[in-house]
Amino acid sequence: MKFGYVRVSSKDQNLARQVEKLKRIPVDKVFSEKESGKTINNRSELLNLLKQIKRNDIIYVTSLDRLGRNADDLTEIIQYIKKKGASLQSLDLPDFSNVPDVNLRNMLTDILITVFKFQAQSEREKIKERQREGIALAKKRGVYKGRPVLYGADSPNPHKKKIYFAIKKGLNAGYSVADLVTKYGVSHGTIYRIKKEISKN
Repeated sequence: MKFGYVRVSSKDQNLARQVEKLKRIPVDKVFSEKESGKTINNRSELLNLLKQIKRNDIIYVTSLDRLGRNADDLTEIIQYIKKKGASLQSLDLPDFSNVPDVNLRNMLTDILITVFKFQAQSEREKIKERQREGIALAKKRGVYKGRPVLYGADSPNPHKKKIYFAIKKGLNAGYSVADLVTKYGVSHGTIYRIKKEISKN
């Protein structure tokens, strides 16, 4: 079987471009999800795919970073795929399928994936460092405001802004934190933060 795996990090991003590339192969089945690549355990579709693969199956991704955002996660996933007797092919890397010797083919693929993994992680670490430097400079100038609050009076999301005021109203009416968590599907921390805001006023 040929499987495809596609992922984007947020709900408002589109999977269509990745899916279209994999359909051209073609693959027999595509597993898709909109989840952060920060950890493996929160990605149910990736876990479903890994459970289904068997010997000689091939997993296709458009890019290795769709599988994971750090070298350790990628190594764990790739080792699991190999342990099951399946193989991985990333469309942004050369395909060694025409190399007749299986051992040589696997060795070349492993070397290339290893280089790519650490190159990608190094680039992400550089981006994080530039972000930290930018935040430090913004703080010095007194213009750093931190991340926007999702559930707040100034939330850029109208729906979450509406929920914020509804929670505020509920707290003022005497509803418990547990009641509001259940009703609006937000975290306890969000309710406690809003509750703290009210107590300051």
